[in-house]
This record gives sequence, structure tokens and C-alpha cells, in this order.
Amino acid sequence: MHVQEWLETVPAVAVYALVGLVIGLESLGIPLPGEIILVSSALLASQQGHIDPVVLGASATAGAIVGDSIGYAIGRKGGRPLLAWLGKKFPKHFSEGHIATAERSFEKWGMWAVFFGRFVALLRIFAGPLAGVLRMPYWKFLIANVLGGIVWAGGTTAVIYYVGIVAESWLKRFSWLGLVAAVLVGLTSMLVLKRRAKRAAPLVAGE
Repeated sequence: MHVQEWLETVPAVAVYALVGLVIGLESLGIPLPGEIILVSSALLASQQGHIDPVVLGASATAGAIVGDSIGYAIGRKGGRPLLAWLGKKFPKHFSEGHIATAERSFEKWGMWAVFFGRFVALLRIFAGPLAGVLRMPYWKFLIANVLGGIVWAGGTTAVIYYVGIVAESWLKRFSWLGLVAAVLVGLTSMLVLKRRAKRAAPLVAGE
């Protein structure tokens, strides 16, 4: 079953809890499809009146901030051995090459790697634990974590929600032409933001 189809079958409070939980676990360092769940839920909110986009965005933001904070604490306590253990459990995401690349991003960009890491799938998983392992001052981490969580989670929810509203309205007036135009506007906005994030926190090995 498609994610959005499944979300339509559960109560609104369960959607809020699921979004916050999945994003929180992803931010903590567990490879989960947080962005897919968030986008699907925001699109559902634009079509289903019982889901409040503000509450949805707040749930996603809270999950992102809390998850990253827990990941930071675990990374600070576990240190390098933790990264080695994660590499064995999740070799696809926590390979030595990925860890080295993420470390270079942190060394180059510092707290900005935490902020822009929200928009880059690999760094979104790494940011919290790696910041703790590298013993980034907590106040720097907290500022970047909170701002990144608000901009990414809140921004993604708002963009997808309004794209869904516009798409539904245009679909009634202009059929598929309106839908395609609305989706393109939303995708363009997200791609521009992600491109800027990747430039700020490069993930190219050897850079």
C-alpha cells in the first residue's frame, strides 16, 4: 500500500505521532524515510480537512529537534566506538567512506553542517550523533538544530501543503495542466533549497 493511502486510514492524532516519531528516529541516527512520511502527510493534509498542517508541521519540527538532541547525547557518550558499531549494523549508511565525508563537512562548516544537514539525506542521519562524537559545543549544536528543524520540517510542510491546495484548485479548473504546473512549482522550490544545502555541506568524497 502506498504511504499516503495508508495514512488516510489512520486518525489525525496517529498521523501527527507517526510523523514526529519517524523523523525523530531518523534524526537520532536510524535510517528511516522521514522525508517521504512528511511529504505524504503534508499532501494528505491539503486534501483532508481533519489534519491540521500547523500541528503536523509542529510535530515534525519537534521530532527533528528532539531526535537530533538525543542523537547528539548518544554520540557524545558513545564516541568513535559508536560509529564503528553503526557501521556494522548499517553498512550502507554508516560506511567508513560516508563517515569520513560527513566529518570533513563538519570540520569545514561546523554548526552549519547541522543546519544544512537537514536538507541532505545522509547528513540528516549523521548530524546529531556525529556532532556529539566530535564534541561540538552544545549551544552551537542546539542553535543549528532548532533553526534547521524549524526551516526543514516547517518549510517542507508548508510548501507541500500549499502546493496540494493549489493543485486541487487548479485541477478543478484546468484539469491536468494546473496539477502539473503546481507540482513543478513545488518541486522547483524544494530542489533550489536542496541544491543550496548541498553546496553549503558538500558530500563529495575527497573534497
